[in-house]
Amino acid sequence: MTRQHRATDAGTSRRLLGAAGTAAWVALVAVAVTLLWPTSLGGCTTLTIVSGRSMEPTYSSGDLVVARCGAAQVGDVIVYRPPGVDGARVIHRVVGGDAQGWVVQGDNNDFLDPWRPAADRVDGVAAVHLPHLGRVASLLIDPVTWVSVMLLALAVVVWPGRSDAPRATEGER
Repeated sequence: MTRQHRATDAGTSRRLLGAAGTAAWVALVAVAVTLLWPTSLGGCTTLTIVSGRSMEPTYSSGDLVVARCGAAQVGDVIVYRPPGVDGARVIHRVVGGDAQGWVVQGDNNDFLDPWRPAADRVDGVAAVHLPHLGRVASLLIDPVTWVSVMLLALAVVVWPGRSDAPRATEGER
């Protein structure tokens, strides 16, 4: 085999490996988007940051829970939208009922929720629990955090830097 053939084979191999790597990344991103596409945009995933103590010890305030759409059953933890409370979501355990109206209760509560969410009000069934990650997510979506980061970045860009030129001494003036 001549030197030219080996160089051509090596170039072809590099291109094929590069294309395979790109295809793998595209596939990984496609799977991630499919799995994480939010229910608010027609997907099947709801991310919920736990607030309060009603689900302790299962979940603590500041935990992140990933819920996936699917049929709930007694014993499942669900994320649902209570009627008449715009934008609110509750994450509690199904303790009875059926898809026509679930009976739900916080693990740390000694009373049942006043709502009986039907299947169409359930955003998902808890699938993944990420302790404390909700605190980080809260910071990332907080406008005050973004303004602070932008101001810091602006300060770094416009703040007068140290000059590399040597300063004149009194004898040189």
